[in-house]
Amino acid sequence: MNDLPSTAIPICASDALVDGGPGVRFPVQTRDGPSTGFVVRYQGEVRGYLNRCAHVGVELDWDRGQFFDRSGLYLLCATHGAVYSPDSGRCAGGPCRGQGLRTIAVEEREATVCWHPDAHFTVPGPAAPTPKIPLL
Repeated sequence: MNDLPSTAIPICASDALVDGGPGVRFPVQTRDGPSTGFVVRYQGEVRGYLNRCAHVGVELDWDRGQFFDRSGLYLLCATHGAVYSPDSGRCAGGPCRGQGLRTIAVEEREATVCWHPDAHFTVPGPAAPTPKIPLL
């Protein structure tokens, strides 16, 4: 039997996240439309953020799931070099100028990492069908 709360949306197995290692991306819906969140492990804790740089709204990862700098101590925007503290999402340097990452509520239970929808992040709905254009 699964004891996860009904709002918990599974992302990955707990052992998929290694301290300072690759993160796992997952789909979210924001007020602006479909987007991507990500989870990483830092100092033993799982952290979740919207995959959008506070400086310019681009995804952070330089390669799918690669959010940490080489030291494994900071999250790094691959586009402009904004640096964020992985424990809080706060700007730690670069062009983010004090603006931090948007956090997503996550938890780890029963060897599963999950996220919780809220007023800012919801589960994406089914993709809208592509309209068919008649051939002339």
